[in-house]
Amino acid sequence: MSLSSYSDVFAINHDRGYDEHISVGDLVRTGPNLFPHFEVLAIHGDKAWVRNVQNGSDHLAMLSRCRKINGQPPLDQAAE
Repeated sequence: MSLSSYSDVFAINHDRGYDEHISVGDLVRTGPNLFPHFEVLAIHGDKAWVRNVQNGSDHLAMLSRCRKINGQPPLDQAAE
């Protein structure tokens, strides 16, 4: 048995209607909410393994529900 999400129970559609390239290391949020923020740890197909940057908990999220956070520095500059 898999747990249902709030979006699944209420049939909320999170599709963006445009393509946003999300990569490992990106900071994202899910849906229209501003928080929490997640770091993308891995991507496989249409799912992302993400980690909540505030409390460290890991989750699986559909890529279609992830929104890249604006103003995020590129990975090569973030390491400096």
